[in-house]
Amino acid sequence: MKYYSLIITLFIGVLTLPCLAQKSPHNYTIEYQTFDHGKAIDFENPILVIANEKQTLLTTLKEFEKRPGTFPVEEFYMDHSKKQRYNLSQLNLRERLGTVENHLDDASKYTLTSQTKRIQGYLCKKATITVNSNAIELWFTNEVPVKGGPNFLGSSLGLVLEMTRNKEYKITASKINKNIPFDIDSHIKLNSTPLFDALTYQQKIWLSRFITIPLFKNEIINYTKIPNSNDSVFRYAKGTVIVRKIKIPNYKTGSQLFLDVTQSSLGDAYDRTASVFIIPNFNTISFLDALKNNIDLLPVYQGGNGRKYQGVVATPLYNPPIELMRFFTPFGIGKYNDVQIKDKNWSPTAHYRQEITAFAPLLKDREIYIGMFIGNYDSGGHKVSANITIHPNTSNTEESTFIMPLFNTLNTLEMDGQEYATMFSAEKGLVVEFELEQPVNQAQLRYVTTGHGGWESGDEFNPKQNKIYLDGKHIHTTIPWRDDCGSYRLMNPASGNFKNGLSSSDLSRSNWCPGTVTYPMTITLGDLAVGKHKIQIKIDQGASQGSSFSSWNVSGVLLSNQ
Repeated sequence: MKYYSLIITLFIGVLTLPCLAQKSPHNYTIEYQTFDHGKAIDFENPILVIANEKQTLLTTLKEFEKRPGTFPVEEFYMDHSKKQRYNLSQLNLRERLGTVENHLDDASKYTLTSQTKRIQGYLCKKATITVNSNAIELWFTNEVPVKGGPNFLGSSLGLVLEMTRNKEYKITASKINKNIPFDIDSHIKLNSTPLFDALTYQQKIWLSRFITIPLFKNEIINYTKIPNSNDSVFRYAKGTVIVRKIKIPNYKTGSQLFLDVTQSSLGDAYDRTASVFIIPNFNTISFLDALKNNIDLLPVYQGGNGRKYQGVVATPLYNPPIELMRFFTPFGIGKYNDVQIKDKNWSPTAHYRQEITAFAPLLKDREIYIGMFIGNYDSGGHKVSANITIHPNTSNTEESTFIMPLFNTLNTLEMDGQEYATMFSAEKGLVVEFELEQPVNQAQLRYVTTGHGGWESGDEFNPKQNKIYLDGKHIHTTIPWRDDCGSYRLMNPASGNFKNGLSSSDLSRSNWCPGTVTYPMTITLGDLAVGKHKIQIKIDQGASQGSSFSSWNVSGVLLSNQ
């Protein structure tokens, strides 16, 4: 390996220090190469074992050298005299932690065979074991006075020089050196490393691998005539909308972004429409103006049915909210978990998670306003938390280079009088005109749609076509529908039960279930030239019945990564 000389150089450097060399036991160093289906992987970062009669250090070349960008660095250490194994991690240049396990590998678990072969000149015996349904073959030697291996599996048998999993994945020793002076104690810094229980240690390691941006923590979204804001979280629309200004740090291109939300009921027993959204602030009129002041500040869309809809489509002076996630609260999760049904153990909270990497350019190194809405009429309402996590250098998902919010008919300001999205009752449907100052290649429409009308013939319970037109040409038809709602029964303690044995939460719906995220559709638009364009959405919205009516919440953002 081209980096192996660096290890030898480090060891030679130790050898030139007389006092340290006298105290340091002479070690074996074993370098392992990994193969998957016969192809070498992690070629430049081989597994490295440094071992003597009393100690074994398991690491990799990059972790051993602590190269920039490799944190967190995790290494594994065995103290054979104390029969203890340590997991040790350097989270960053300053913070180090570890955990200890008193039960080491058990030789009696393995099946020994009569097969032998030589690896790197050492006579090895074969042992087998099954781990998590994986067939493991180990080749170990007792010709050296040390124990260990590429993952400590089989370390009770001797020094493992080769391991095969399911005959497809192989780790084998590629180099062995002996009589190398190296002070393992000085390297692991055990005396100055705080130790934690295993679960706390694992959590700290996990959280250190990505950036977490808190949005909301245990905030209340409820119905109240006088919502109380504070210095960081603003409440609008009778308490059903919360907004916070946040700063997203700069981060490496290629990172993946995820939005996480947790929610539970504090009194509301019903399934509710909810949304997490960015408020664009790069135009003359902002949705935030209407939140703070008056809904009449929003531009009005004239529906074909004669109704007026506030702030639902983009204009030259206004951009509607950009929906990061639409989710639906389950029936009374948390507050009503005391409802007892045999063999039903209710989930304590609802969890929602969705990738939002496509919107990275709007988030990266910016201050933005992010809001959350849950439409409800309950004074107890809901408790919510949310954060954005940034996972560096893991993505094949390309960030959008062009983002234009076009429409969002979800009436987030319902409690301030914003009209329900009933414009699809007319043939015109929803029409959005927009102008491009530069060509947009390989354009896509990120489209989110859910149907509502909660009675037997309402659109919530009846599949309806969504037809999309671009510049007068029909380009896409979809029938948004979810028939897996019964999978989420354990999140819905307050769901009604019917005589036919079904629960209300079981029923299939127009692209949503109580307790789920509604996933966006990606609709290819092709190359768009400079100039004016028009997108039209047509839905065969059902007729009203008495005071009951159907509506469709649709949002769309024009994206391109070309």
